[in-house]
Amino acid sequence: MHPASCSLPGLALRGGGAREISRALPEETAVAMVYNGSTQAVMMASPADLTDFAVGFSMTERIVRHPDEIEGLEVVPQENGIEIRMWLSSERSEALTRRRRYMAGPVGCGLCGIDSLEEAIRPIAPVRGEGPNLTPAEVDAAVGALAQWQPLHDRTRAVHAAAFHRPGDGIVAAREDVGRHNALDKLIGALRLGSIDASAGAIVLTSRISVEMVQKAACAGAPVIIAVSAPTAHAVRLAEGAGMTLVGLARGGGFEIFSHPGRISNRGCSNVA
Repeated sequence: MHPASCSLPGLALRGGGAREISRALPEETAVAMVYNGSTQAVMMASPADLTDFAVGFSMTERIVRHPDEIEGLEVVPQENGIEIRMWLSSERSEALTRRRRYMAGPVGCGLCGIDSLEEAIRPIAPVRGEGPNLTPAEVDAAVGALAQWQPLHDRTRAVHAAAFHRPGDGIVAAREDVGRHNALDKLIGALRLGSIDASAGAIVLTSRISVEMVQKAACAGAPVIIAVSAPTAHAVRLAEGAGMTLVGLARGGGFEIFSHPGRISNRGCSNVA
């Protein structure tokens, strides 16, 4: 299998001096999602946790509704990348065939196999249940603990992470990838394969909160997203309509809540005019 990183030589210029270095860098590999013998999408991704990636991608792109609808899965290294070959149930196979009839051209990273602008910014179903109640200290702790779940980032300083924080347990799962969407897909796949209820906690991101990240988190049933960066305006509108809590700019010692603040306790906080 392809390694997730490799060491390459370089030259560091700092403090008025120069020295030769060896730097660990993340691998970026072409990964093809192949369903019933036909390629649906090819993405540049970190070549790790590929089963999780396949399941999460298949769910968030609405190719399947449950992992059981993938009746077979095989990761096959190729000369120029990796194929993830999946075989779908007859019902999902027929649905994918109908979907492909509307595809006007080749697909790539991000929004795959859609046929309209409306589909790209589709509304999402409201999340079910009340979800967790988090204190400010728990939000800060979730972001602070994320660093311990990023071994590839420690080696390369060039990848994103997505993690799942469950109140009382802390972070229980995390995945990394050169692409922020890929990292989230991998995490969602890991949660479903591990029978971890996404509605009972919060997804924690090292990236900004874009529309696609809200759509994917909602598909997984996660009612809270916490990120070190800010959300886009449309991501906030989408989350507001879906009943999701968006917490951004969480970098230790504080954060900002952009939608449905009721899941974050403000005990111990004073209002400042």
